[in-house]
Amino acid sequence: MGKFSGKTALVTGGASGIGKAVALKLAAEGANVVVDDLNLDAAQSVVDEITGSGGHAVAVAGDVGKPDDVKAAVDKAVGEYGGLDLAFNNAGIGGPQGLIADVDIEGYLKLMDVNLHSVFYGMHYEIPAMLKAGGGAIVNTSSILGLVGEATAVPYVTAKHGVAGMTKATAIGYAAQGIRVNSVHPGYIDTPLLQGMPKEAYDALVSLHPIGRLGHAEEVANLVVFLLSDEASFITGSQHVVDGAYTAR
Repeated sequence: MGKFSGKTALVTGGASGIGKAVALKLAAEGANVVVDDLNLDAAQSVVDEITGSGGHAVAVAGDVGKPDDVKAAVDKAVGEYGGLDLAFNNAGIGGPQGLIADVDIEGYLKLMDVNLHSVFYGMHYEIPAMLKAGGGAIVNTSSILGLVGEATAVPYVTAKHGVAGMTKATAIGYAAQGIRVNSVHPGYIDTPLLQGMPKEAYDALVSLHPIGRLGHAEEVANLVVFLLSDEASFITGSQHVVDGAYTAR
């Protein structure tokens, strides 16, 4: 029996990177996993990997920046598995770069929809379902840039700081009702996306992490899965950094 046997989890941005790593770990520990992603084929591919290993999962396509799509994902979890116990609100985009005077307003608004408002929509719909199930646990993906600034990533920094604050306020509001809410703050994670960067830019990113390398999706997933588990039963309303000492400077 896995530590999440009988539990149902919703993972947004679950088709790749940290989201995929978390979905696979939850399923391996017995959870029913709803893999939510903009790309249905990619989400289904993760589901196939889970079911092929004897786990339970279902794919759902949706844009987390649209409240109806988020509600549909929660409804899918409840309809498919009878309830919702765990959620990882993780989907996000990089958004427009540049100093604030140069940032495109449409790009700013799009990023806020996907990286900040989505977390509001997620918890708005997830929490009532969790209350019916007798409690639950939520992890929201913020970032090191939800703790410190970066001049050329203003929309991203703003959204990720917002996620941290929303997490704390929600955790306080539902602590007595058996729902825990925490945020994770990863440093730069080594993904195929970064592999296409010029070597100088990649090395510059590495140099910001005193540990001397970038992180791996599994290293963040280990933290997320711990926070979702009963092992973290007294941990709520807090920020958890996994960044190779990036923010310790």
